[in-house]
Amino acid sequence: MAKARALDRRRKSVKNIRKITRTMELIATARFKKAMDRSVASRDYTTRLAKMLENIAATSGGDGESGVAGFSHPLLEIRPTKRTAVLVLTGNRGLCGGYNSNVVRQSLAILGQWKGEQVGMHTAVSGKRGISALKFRGIEMDERYTQFEDKPEFDQVAPIGRAYLEAYAAGEIDRLDVVYTKFHTIARQAAVTETLLPLKPPEASGSPADTKPAHATSAIGGQDYDFYPSAESILEEILPASFMARLFKCFLDSAVSEQVARMVAMKAASENAGGLIKDLSRRYNRARQSQITGEIMEILGGVEALKK
Repeated sequence: MAKARALDRRRKSVKNIRKITRTMELIATARFKKAMDRSVASRDYTTRLAKMLENIAATSGGDGESGVAGFSHPLLEIRPTKRTAVLVLTGNRGLCGGYNSNVVRQSLAILGQWKGEQVGMHTAVSGKRGISALKFRGIEMDERYTQFEDKPEFDQVAPIGRAYLEAYAAGEIDRLDVVYTKFHTIARQAAVTETLLPLKPPEASGSPADTKPAHATSAIGGQDYDFYPSAESILEEILPASFMARLFKCFLDSAVSEQVARMVAMKAASENAGGLIKDLSRRYNRARQSQITGEIMEILGGVEALKK
C-alpha cells in the first residue's frame, strides 16, 4: 500500500504543478499580446523616422559619408574603436526556456571579442538573470538595471540613452553594442548584437547637389517637402531621436521575446505534466490492483484455514 500511496501523492503534486504552469502560460499569453502591440507600434515609428532621414538625405544630396552635403554630426562620426560600450538586455525572472542563456552566450562572445582586441569596455546589464550569470563568470559590470519588466517605459530608457549620447559625443566611447533578443515572429526570436552608435548615415540618392538655402523645397515620391530653416538643422534633431527610438525598440523586442519564450516553455511544461500524470495514474492503478489481489488472496487463505 505504501507504493500506491507514494504514487498517488506524486500524481497530486504533478497536478498542482500543472495548474501553476498553465496559469503562467495564460499570464504570459496576455502579457505577450500587449507587449507585441507596443513593439509593433514602435517598429512603425522607427521605420517612419528612418524613411524621413532618407528623404532629407535625398533632398540635400549626399557626400558618401554623412548623407547630406556639407553636413556632419558627432553621432555619424566613425572613429577607431578604443573604448566600447556593451549593453546586455535579459530578464528578471526565469522559467522562459533558453531566452536568458542565449543572450548571455551572445554577450560573452562580443565581450570576449573586444577583450581579445584589448579594447576598453563599459559593460551595462539589464535583468537579474543576466547580472547573476555574468557575475558568476567573473565579468565586471559598470551599470546594472533591474527596473525593467514586461512593459518598459520610454521615460525609463531615456536617461540611459542620453548618457550614451553624451558619452559618444564627448569621445568617452567609440561604439555602442546592444545584445538582446530580436523579435521577428511568434515562431522566431534570435539573440543578436546590434550596433547603435555610431549611427548609420541616411542613404542619399542621386548625385551631389549644390548647397541648399536655409529655406528649401523639393519633391520626393510625388510629395513636396518644405524644410525650415534647413535640412541640416532638422537632422540635428532627428538623429538623436532616431537613436532613442532604436534603443527603446531593443527594450521592447526584448520584453516581447521574453513573454513568447515563457509562453512556449510553460505550454511545454503543462503538456509534459499531462503525460507524466497519465503514466503515474497507470502505475498507480497497477499497484493498487496488485495490492487488492494480494488482500483477496490473504482472505481466501484465512477462510481455508478456518475450514480445516
